Amino acid sequence: SLEDYEETVKKAKEAWKVWADIPAPKRGEIVRQIGDALRQKIKVLGSLVSLEMGKIFVEGVGEVQEYVDVCDYAVGLSRMIGGPILPSERPGHALIEQWNPVGLVGIITAFNFPVAVYGWNSAIAMICGNACLWKGAPTTSLISVAVTKIIAKVLEDNRVPGAICSLVCGGADIGTAMARDERMDLLSFTGSTKVGKQVALMVQERFGRSLLELGGNNAIIVFEDADLNLVIPSALFAAVGTAGQRCTTARRLFLHESIHDEVVAKLAKAYAQVRIGDPWDSDTLYGPLHTKEAVKMFLDAVEQAKQQGGSVVYGGKVINRPGNYVEPTIVTGLPHNAPIVHTETFAPILYVLKFKEEEEVFAWNNEVKQGLSSSIFTKDLGRIFRWLGPKGSDCGIVNVNIPTSGAEIGGAFGGEKHTGGGRESGSDSWKLYMRRSTCTINYSKDLPLAQGIKFQ
Repeated sequence: SLEDYEETVKKAKEAWKVWADIPAPKRGEIVRQIGDALRQKIKVLGSLVSLEMGKIFVEGVGEVQEYVDVCDYAVGLSRMIGGPILPSERPGHALIEQWNPVGLVGIITAFNFPVAVYGWNSAIAMICGNACLWKGAPTTSLISVAVTKIIAKVLEDNRVPGAICSLVCGGADIGTAMARDERMDLLSFTGSTKVGKQVALMVQERFGRSLLELGGNNAIIVFEDADLNLVIPSALFAAVGTAGQRCTTARRLFLHESIHDEVVAKLAKAYAQVRIGDPWDSDTLYGPLHTKEAVKMFLDAVEQAKQQGGSVVYGGKVINRPGNYVEPTIVTGLPHNAPIVHTETFAPILYVLKFKEEEEVFAWNNEVKQGLSSSIFTKDLGRIFRWLGPKGSDCGIVNVNIPTSGAEIGGAFGGEKHTGGGRESGSDSWKLYMRRSTCTINYSKDLPLAQGIKFQ
């Protein structure tokens, strides 16, 4: 309830006062212990992710592993964060950049990665000296509670308040309260572009800071010189993995016209071999969609694709078995600018599109509103560097000869345009969880002014 929320924010703010005084390397040591505690429970947590979200067990374990890996990353970072000492133009003056924690970081996560996304945010936010307030998706609350209990025990064993990593469960009313709450010094939101826009406006209205990880309409581009032994499994994993419910899922597959028919035939054959079943079964590669609403969205998108001129060459139907199972689907024959191709449907539908020239297909990659992940398959070195350059992909994640999904924690994760512009996990993403002060210290007995100004 909102009353519970109010109490939790107050406790988290009080806990921050304790946490901010602890030296960063010591904070890193506590985060290391959190990683170890998660490691010890990785299989049961992976099972719980699989049970609540519907992804296969190995993917459930994999996303807990991401949290463990980010904890390891954060430990090293806890001894490295800091700003430069800059040369001052004034004699007897020192110019330094000081980084301090923002305070309380609100973290709203989505159903599809109910552990990893919180881990990316919380581990780095914590070593920076922030307290965290997590609101997980309402449909994955068990895993949110389980992870929070593990973290709280580690914190309390170190004689610091468990409220440093607080949890609120609830729906849109709690999310709205977080977005409007001036006590949220940073709000990290992962979810749809539609809701993300509402969150951004509410946070901006109070001049708050937000970190947005929103939708993706990701493309794989396959040129005539590509190694098809890499292309087929890559496209399959990117489009079918997590039943198409990753923000980095491949939704558009651009094939050079000379190899289009061959790749479609091979891909359809590969789709037919996907082992569909219980996500807890070790033999399963593909589980159910998360909700009944997702099944409806899938069916609506397939129907729209047909109406707009597409042909379903594989799948397209609901599977007759208990649960929210749909067939992984391949659609061909649509133009690159068909409305449904420009719509992100969070389901396993892959639109296969023909192209002729590099310049046109690079433009088609960039013409959608989102800018998260992108990939090309080619052996042409010049093309690779054009793809990585200013007229290439406009996405935050730009790949060559690997699929759109499967990002590593060492690099900053996030995207441009309607994907929100946020970055989480590696590189210099830690700066988003801190505030910067430019500090000037006069250790002389004079008062010279900058830019040579005389005021006497």
